[in-house]
Amino acid sequence: MATVTHSDSYYLSLLGLAENFMTSNPPNIKLCIHCLQTIFNFKPPPRIEARTHLQLGGILFTHTKNIDLSRTHLEKAWNLSHTTPSLDEVKFEAASLLAQIFEKTGQVNQVKAILRKAIGTSQNSPYWHCRLLLQLAQIFTLERDCVSACDLLGMGSEFARVKRAEHTRVLFLLGKGMLLLIDKKLPEVHQVLSLAGSLIENWTGHQGWKESLKVYFLVLQVCHFLMAGQVKSVKPSLKQLQQSIQAITSLHSDDGEYSICADRDDEPVNAAQADLFQWLPKEHMCVLVYLVTVMHSMQAGYMDKAQKYTDKALMQIEKLKMLDSSPLLSTFQLILLEHIIMCRLIMGNKTSAIQEICQACHLCQQSPVLLQTHGAQLHTLLGLYAMSMNCMDAAEAQFTSAIRLSREPDLWTFVNLNLAIVYLRTSRQADLVQLLERIDPERLHTSSYTLKASAYYVRGLQSFFQARYNEAKRYLRETLKMANAEDLNRLTSCSLVLLGHIFLSLGNSTEAMNMVTPSMQLASKIPDVHIQLWASALLKDLYRICGDPVQANEGLRMHDSFSQSLLKDHFQASQQSEHNLIQWTEGQCPLHLTAPSVTSGIL
Repeated sequence: MATVTHSDSYYLSLLGLAENFMTSNPPNIKLCIHCLQTIFNFKPPPRIEARTHLQLGGILFTHTKNIDLSRTHLEKAWNLSHTTPSLDEVKFEAASLLAQIFEKTGQVNQVKAILRKAIGTSQNSPYWHCRLLLQLAQIFTLERDCVSACDLLGMGSEFARVKRAEHTRVLFLLGKGMLLLIDKKLPEVHQVLSLAGSLIENWTGHQGWKESLKVYFLVLQVCHFLMAGQVKSVKPSLKQLQQSIQAITSLHSDDGEYSICADRDDEPVNAAQADLFQWLPKEHMCVLVYLVTVMHSMQAGYMDKAQKYTDKALMQIEKLKMLDSSPLLSTFQLILLEHIIMCRLIMGNKTSAIQEICQACHLCQQSPVLLQTHGAQLHTLLGLYAMSMNCMDAAEAQFTSAIRLSREPDLWTFVNLNLAIVYLRTSRQADLVQLLERIDPERLHTSSYTLKASAYYVRGLQSFFQARYNEAKRYLRETLKMANAEDLNRLTSCSLVLLGHIFLSLGNSTEAMNMVTPSMQLASKIPDVHIQLWASALLKDLYRICGDPVQANEGLRMHDSFSQSLLKDHFQASQQSEHNLIQWTEGQCPLHLTAPSVTSGIL
């Protein structure tokens, strides 16, 4: 048995006292720091001095705002670790924390320098080598340098393979697949996901790890389909994903071996050091599965279903936020709000939509990174809201801001399609013609099936406005063909009602009825109040032409009901202080505009 030296005893005593202050309820951070600082009074040996500097630097960084003092302690730990044997753990943890401090203070070059230096000497510490590679890859990801990030993840995957850490190898592969998917490098995505899928399928390790990896893999697969607008094709993968998350939630976490929410201390027995990583805690995975289900429901045109799963996910996030400060939860919350806002607008609930846009602004105000990554989406939503309120100047200004901020080609296309409708509704033919060159469905640079089908619809709408009915029918039939192939119900309903309007204009009431009736039925299922309003207006005229006064009166009653509902909501939305957000076109979210004002109203 090893003897305890005098220097060890005072160190262990003060360390134990510091731990006691740290874990008390509430924690006494000041006394904890005081205990650790006292250790230096005994002129400890370098190994103890380095560890104490590391502990102080970590506590100051995590629990105080004294970034400079934290950095000083961590730099001392980092420097001592290079001149003292057997301090690799101190060296690499100090490097990781210093990188976080440099990142927080915007010193990106220093982040890269220290992480690269640490990575270069960490091959004999597999856990830290993998962790530092992931940390540097994250920095490049935030800079949108997907090539450099993918190179690092590829290095990590190969390193894990050599170390026989198959779990971490697949995590690196799936991370690389995710970045390639974001970067729209679809052939490479297929290659990486195929390898990852094969490794998961042949997995013989712990079942909990296998299910976790399968959820990650299936989330990427589902997102791949949804980004391509393939709503029907994604259904088998989405079903598998929902089954996998059910399998994970049914696994017992108290079996003494493994918990899906485990940290480094709860890994399976005999796990390789490089395998001490997890993708997401089980609870976060559940929220993510709700999120991709909402995304699918939105694209398919099932607003009620999207609303139901959004409510469940947001409730789960609120519970988790009481115990978990992970920024990922705020990202999930923001994306869910973005989807539910579009649902509200489609369903004719503008009042809730603008209130939820304000909630999204609050989230972005709390995290500048979120505003940087989602600013274009916020302006897009405000543009859609302004359109629904007939504030076309504001809608154009919002869409212009979104285009200026957007780095995503598909979002850019989506915004331009809506801007084209603004120009149509305001009879700005010259601006429209110039814009249509950029969203020509035959030359559209997008991998999204939905956006291409939508571009055909916008061209059909333009031809209708110009009374070029045969040309309009040709475009709309192309939209219908594409929409029916992938169950894009809202596009189908929009195309049918517009075709009905065209046939009515041509005097073909029978064909018009054949179009408008299924459009109304589909719009009722979505439900899309605006298409229902349009269809009911056509139905009352069609039934009158057909000599059916009873049905004509019913059409009139429905039209009046939808009109009154939308007018009431329009007035309520215009009275909300949040309505003033349509003035915001640049800079930080101006939440002062949402303060109640006696002058608030339609701008």
